[in-house]
Amino acid sequence: MELIIKIGIYIHAFFGTIALVSGLGSMLFQKGSSNHKKSGKLFSISMIISSVLSLPIAWMPNHENMFLFLIGIFTIYLVLSGNRILLFKNKNAATFNDKFISGSLFFSAVLMLIFGILHLIQNQNGGILFLFFGSIALIMSIRDFRFFKNIDKKKILPFHIGKITGAYIASVTAFLVAGVRLEGMLYWITPTIIGGFVIIYWTKKVSPKKKIA
Repeated sequence: MELIIKIGIYIHAFFGTIALVSGLGSMLFQKGSSNHKKSGKLFSISMIISSVLSLPIAWMPNHENMFLFLIGIFTIYLVLSGNRILLFKNKNAATFNDKFISGSLFFSAVLMLIFGILHLIQNQNGGILFLFFGSIALIMSIRDFRFFKNIDKKKILPFHIGKITGAYIASVTAFLVAGVRLEGMLYWITPTIIGGFVIIYWTKKVSPKKKIA
């Protein structure tokens, strides 16, 4: 069993590395260019495979980790939702799949917050991380359902950039924590904070400028 788990981890790390490299390429290439789209597609496929593999691994004997399992779901959401949001350019209503993806994140966010509170009450490590990422996930899922009720085409590109960049932040974090094996809350949270500023920059850059009366 342990051999099978190790093989799964190696495959997970392999596709995670591809996602890390292709994601960087997608960010550097001009938005909307052929290279941007190709590298973005490779990033999405690699990230999905890597994240899906992380789910059963997080339940395997001696590898149980509820936090990594929920983060895996969060990452899958970011990639799927980040790509599906572009479909709203040609549609005006959310489908069952859209709502299911966002609903899964909402459920995961609630679990993260519950585990975070329990960990803090029991003085266990990881409580702050559960609350930090759980709060972000909760906000994003609620924002999605608000968007579904009132489709605003001007939010499509900013949402796409924010979610896909968020998925890339997850790949960088995984590289630091699991690849380089840097320990401590700092290495979990810092990429998200830095990436947050990147998201804000690009969101402002692609958002329609308000007309001055």
